[in-house]
Amino acid sequence: MHTIALGPKAAKELGRHYKRLLSEAKMLLKRSLLLLLMLQLLHVMTGTKVKVNNGGFEDIIVAINPEVPEDQKIVDSIKDMMKDGSTYLFTATKQRFYFKSVKIIIPQTWTTRTEYRRLTTESYEKADVIVAKPYQKYGDEPYTLQYGGCGQKGRYIHFTPNFLTNDKLIDYYGPRGRAFVHEWAHLRWGVFDEYNKDAPFYSTGKSKPQATRCSAGITGSYLFQSSTGKTRPCKIEHRTGLYETGCHFVPQRQQSAIASIMYMQSLPSVTQFCDKSNHNIEATNLQNKLCNYRSTWEVIMDSADFASSSPIATPPPTPTFSLLQAQVRVVCLVLDVSGSMGGHDRINRLRQAAELFLLQIIEKDSWVGIVTFNGAATTVIGLQQIVSDSVRKSLANLLPTKADGGTNICSGVRAGFQVFVNKYASTEGCEIVLLTDGEDSGIGSCFTEVQRSGSIIHTIALGPSAAKELEKMADMTEFFLQLESKSESIGISHWMDGVVSIDKSVGKDTFFVVTWSLSTSPPTIILTSPKGKRYTQAEFVIDKTNVRLARLKIDGTAEAGDWAYSIQNTHNTAQVISLTITTRAASLTEPPVTVKPYLSKDSNTYPNPLIIYAEVSQGFLPVIGAKVIATVEPASGAPEMLELFDNGADILKHDGIYSRYFTSFKGNGRYNLKVRVQGQEKTVRRVRRQSQAMYVPGYIEDDGEVHMNPPRPEVSEDELQAHLGNFSRVTSGGSFVEENIPPGTPPDVFPPCKIIDLEVVLIDDVHEFLLSWTAPGDDYDVGTAERYEIKMSEDPLELRDATFQSATSVNTSSLTPAAAGTKQSFQFKPENIAKENGRTIYFAIRAIDKSNNVGEVSNIARATLLRSPLPSPPHPNHANPNHANNITLIAMIAAYL
Repeated sequence: MHTIALGPKAAKELGRHYKRLLSEAKMLLKRSLLLLLMLQLLHVMTGTKVKVNNGGFEDIIVAINPEVPEDQKIVDSIKDMMKDGSTYLFTATKQRFYFKSVKIIIPQTWTTRTEYRRLTTESYEKADVIVAKPYQKYGDEPYTLQYGGCGQKGRYIHFTPNFLTNDKLIDYYGPRGRAFVHEWAHLRWGVFDEYNKDAPFYSTGKSKPQATRCSAGITGSYLFQSSTGKTRPCKIEHRTGLYETGCHFVPQRQQSAIASIMYMQSLPSVTQFCDKSNHNIEATNLQNKLCNYRSTWEVIMDSADFASSSPIATPPPTPTFSLLQAQVRVVCLVLDVSGSMGGHDRINRLRQAAELFLLQIIEKDSWVGIVTFNGAATTVIGLQQIVSDSVRKSLANLLPTKADGGTNICSGVRAGFQVFVNKYASTEGCEIVLLTDGEDSGIGSCFTEVQRSGSIIHTIALGPSAAKELEKMADMTEFFLQLESKSESIGISHWMDGVVSIDKSVGKDTFFVVTWSLSTSPPTIILTSPKGKRYTQAEFVIDKTNVRLARLKIDGTAEAGDWAYSIQNTHNTAQVISLTITTRAASLTEPPVTVKPYLSKDSNTYPNPLIIYAEVSQGFLPVIGAKVIATVEPASGAPEMLELFDNGADILKHDGIYSRYFTSFKGNGRYNLKVRVQGQEKTVRRVRRQSQAMYVPGYIEDDGEVHMNPPRPEVSEDELQAHLGNFSRVTSGGSFVEENIPPGTPPDVFPPCKIIDLEVVLIDDVHEFLLSWTAPGDDYDVGTAERYEIKMSEDPLELRDATFQSATSVNTSSLTPAAAGTKQSFQFKPENIAKENGRTIYFAIRAIDKSNNVGEVSNIARATLLRSPLPSPPHPNHANPNHANNITLIAMIAAYL
């Protein structure tokens, strides 16, 4: 979806950029790039964009999920949380930032109130904060979904309705306003937690182990709670030097320490982020791992927000709130019927896409009108409410079949606005679906009108290549899922074959739509259900007014399993055949598996790389083990396919975020993204979220009494691993514009990617260190690097990029890089290092390619030397570093996840 929010300065910049590109392209490409560049500008401005105005964060969007039952306490709690959080943020940031204005999206299912305004360009999908039930029975922990590395913004914050309304949870997570500031720092400034559920303690060697925390000045006791509820001091496991499993660090409620908000904001004394003066560089947490041992306040100080801010002398105003509510969709199809639409089968493809929208996609009870335009606009029909299939068919019968005349896109858009005001007092929140080839040099004349309209513009460009508009149409609602979207040029008598998996979470309103480009009779279609039922073209419906589209709707809920299809071109020449399969969720209570693609940038300048992300989840549970393929299609040339991995360019492994760097640019211009996901029952599974708010185990009161909270609720493994089955998903992932690519063959400018999973252990009986990591590539995560550099130091700060070269080198002459994505290890015996008990050694690595492009320094791994009181068992094969029985682990891994 593309939302127009365009200012004069942006429009002027677009004109300059477009003029330069026009001088470099052929005439056909010149005309088509105009709309594409306009679309890019619209895409850049999509969604909710929080602004900072004199330290005040404006237009924060908080959206309540439509499935949440009506409860006014949720709205009141959001307001109180934001008010309290604003005051807390102001203090925490040394009087620089506060929350100024907040928009709360009320579900359409809730009772309408006079104070609720209509939604315009805001949406649940683009919200900064979402309020939704957890998928499973348990899981009220707030969390922020973060894809990128240190200092990069997150996607959204998730609160549950129970978190907002159940005051008992305040004891577990702290006051809501404070919890929100903790999550806001994740979302806005890209900092990370200073605790670690997987590594709650770290070894100091000579003294007792410590809780992973910041600052180290936070005091408490290490307690183990038995099944009866009684507590005792924790025991130390001598082999690891850490506290036993089940041990908790229980803080004193009253502290003198003021930091840190990213550790335990629930403590009354904590009002600051850890800074350089009190940052705990020994703690094995994500903040140290991903931010190279910088404190959270140092990262915040490096942000663009901080650079444009200054301390505010007076207390900030109370946040203002706007309550917005989605209403019935009001849509006008604005269809290009100009002469240029007669080429490349565009008018037929336009009709196919619009028919798909009318017959399958647009929700019941919505209002739809139709406008066509060439040199002038014509209102085909005003707004009609979708109350039955007969209304859908009558609208589809009005779709255009001929193309002639000039092109005036603005006339069509203005006519669409008029369709809205003929029924409603305002165009705010209404939607225009614009299908056009974009061959109109006067398109910029209505930018200002569109900006002021408050309408949402969904623009689908009909280029000269094979149809992409059907898949984009199918993505225009959250209620439909695409299971297949395939388009190929098929030779005479050749077949297009495939298998699509329909899982038990979907299958309602399942449509198989086949289109073809030339013949007036359908191709041979054979569709076989999992139980062997066979459908042919005879069962497909072909509309008399649209002879190149065949549609089959499966009655009831489609059978779960693998559906096989074969489509043969029976025409006397090759033609393009497309298959689109859409469906809805089978149940209101079980969410389907979904895929949400994202691009790291909407506009990229060479030689910067682009990162492609795809979030695969069921409800809010990540789904791992799927095969995810991204297809990147340039404006000209062959598409590039690459597999995305769950240990790729994002920050965590096994979090359901699949990613990959993209550097195979084919020239300047627009690139489109499509993501295909295939899950196999034997390999996919759901997992818990890895980064969630800390559940405080309890407190020690002033009188010394220990007050323990109930044990943290956990989802059972049986509940977590419910049967997923085989599944297929396809979705359009948007587009980006690439610029500044030099002519000719560019030189090798892409370095190996940063290694983010370096780990180290000490193999005691051979007195050697074993390092392991995932190999980077020659160009980020593609290919094979040329060599590695490994450094070690007793000071982790020496291993940052600026001082990496001066640290002690490790001899890597025997180490050869493996192909990208391969797990590698390297075992070596350090020289001149005394085996002093409690000594901590830090390691870092970077890769260099054959063109001497140097990758970033990795995360910094940490090993502490411990003298184990237990004798090591004999290992006759101890010289073999790959022999699993050799390794006696006595050093903990820094920042291990």
